[in-house]
Amino acid sequence: MATSAASAHLPNARTLGHVTTQAATVPWYAWCGALAVTSATIGGAWDVSWHRSIGRDTFWTPAHMAIYACGVLAAIICGYLILSYTFGSSAKLKAASVSVLGFRAPLGAFIAAWGGIAMITSAPFDNWWHAAYGLDVKIVSPPHTLLILGIRCVGVGVLFLILAAMNRAVSEGSQSNDQAYKTLQRLFLYVGGLIVGGQMFFLLEFTWRGHLHSVQPYVAMAIAIPLVFAILSQASRYRWAATYTASVYTIFAIAEILILPLFPAQPKLGPVFYPVTHMVPAAFPILIIAPAIALDLLWQRARTWKPWQIALASGVVFIAVLAIVEWPFASFLMTQASQNRLFGTMYFDYGTRPEYTVPHFVNPDQGFTLFTGLLRAAIYGSIGTWIGLSFGRWMRGVQR
Repeated sequence: MATSAASAHLPNARTLGHVTTQAATVPWYAWCGALAVTSATIGGAWDVSWHRSIGRDTFWTPAHMAIYACGVLAAIICGYLILSYTFGSSAKLKAASVSVLGFRAPLGAFIAAWGGIAMITSAPFDNWWHAAYGLDVKIVSPPHTLLILGIRCVGVGVLFLILAAMNRAVSEGSQSNDQAYKTLQRLFLYVGGLIVGGQMFFLLEFTWRGHLHSVQPYVAMAIAIPLVFAILSQASRYRWAATYTASVYTIFAIAEILILPLFPAQPKLGPVFYPVTHMVPAAFPILIIAPAIALDLLWQRARTWKPWQIALASGVVFIAVLAIVEWPFASFLMTQASQNRLFGTMYFDYGTRPEYTVPHFVNPDQGFTLFTGLLRAAIYGSIGTWIGLSFGRWMRGVQR
């Protein structure tokens, strides 16, 4: 129904119908876009480790180059698409595009192009910021926020590029047996998983293990994660979308813990309070895969519910399952049993003072404060789910 409604607004339905026959393949720019987002994901994790292990010694680090390669690649891909769709003479391309300021291209190309420009713009801004306020600053600073926003826009733009090809395959009824559709769906969920990882990356300063017995991290995750899960689930038409995307985040995070400490590193900034000899990875991933599984099961069984009922139940389920699994797991991460290569709780950055290497929870919440805080988080999760489900259903009609 959504696809039919969307098709009714196309300028030349017959022409676009002809495009769908040729579009049920995996376009080259979808692979390149996924590569760009992967490069930013790896570069972001590497850069945080570089700051924690070595310090910001120069802008021209391999980690920075991996991050900004995403913006450059996105600019090249989107520039090519915009120019070819705008100045090309093919009526089929025109029919499968939207118009922005006189230029024509798929919707995702314009979104990703803006993200690439934002990323490239953030580079000199970041350099100036560090020169003005210090060589090492927090993750959430103005230039970093612009950079992360640009990466998110590139990711969303790539999602829309893949989604348009998926929806065109759906419109010709080939989604059940077309291998190209299944490949596009997996690629869509993979990029979606990187976006989930990006959401968690932005929350790093709120979700350190010492904070996991307080309300703040659960409120932050309730705002950021159910929204994305709901969008990806609806748009992808895949029954295990939340589980798939949460698994991508989890695998990437665990791989970071296993791989980065294999490389030697030495601090170049001071003061050095903790001896660092190898790259320091991020903390063990938050167990969002558990509420992701619970949400997938809920959504499969609640297809006949009203949207507000699904959203309300989803917010409660997300927070309840997350708190049930993460609360005791956070306690485990404070024990010596977690000080191994898999869980990595023995890694600290060079600026960690000795008293902070002793495992402890910072300002833990309990009783009424904890209950009301988690209830507030559930409400935020419900609102995000309702928005995500609505937006995801709209995305099913995107074919350009």
